[in-house]
Amino acid sequence: MSETTVKKTDRTRVLTLTALFTGMNIALSSFGIPVPGGHLYLNDIVITAAALLLDPIDAFIVGGVGAFLGDLLFYPTPMFVSLVTHGLQAVVISLVAHRTNDEHALKPMIFAAVLGALINVVGYTIGRAFVYATPEASLLKFPFQVLQAGVGAALGVFLVHRLDLKTQVKRLLHS
Repeated sequence: MSETTVKKTDRTRVLTLTALFTGMNIALSSFGIPVPGGHLYLNDIVITAAALLLDPIDAFIVGGVGAFLGDLLFYPTPMFVSLVTHGLQAVVISLVAHRTNDEHALKPMIFAAVLGALINVVGYTIGRAFVYATPEASLLKFPFQVLQAGVGAALGVFLVHRLDLKTQVKRLLHS
């Protein structure tokens, strides 16, 4: 098999994995777990996990485009806020997590996920203030945004690290 064919096969597998994560993001943004005062959406787990595993462009597709499409289908008001916030969140997580030579190191994954969660909270807090034209509405959702971002970051890192998904993905992409 030629080198060009192998690279083409690898890219096809990456695109397939990106599409799978994007679909999961859309599906998990369609419903939330009711909590007092709001809902907890689980798509942040997928965004964090995908960003830890994929390059920044593919992470943006999963995070930004996936969240945008999920909102477009189920709750379109904040769809552009989701595109920018989750897109930036995914890119930053991917860039920071892939800066280390030890791909299985937990500390860089945690640091990247915490940065992503901060971007998520700040982006949605500012975005809601513009979308709903009142900072008060944004501040009412602030605790739930912190909870959602924290749960997403923690469970995303847990799944990638505990299940050793980096090794699994590498094996899948280069088999």
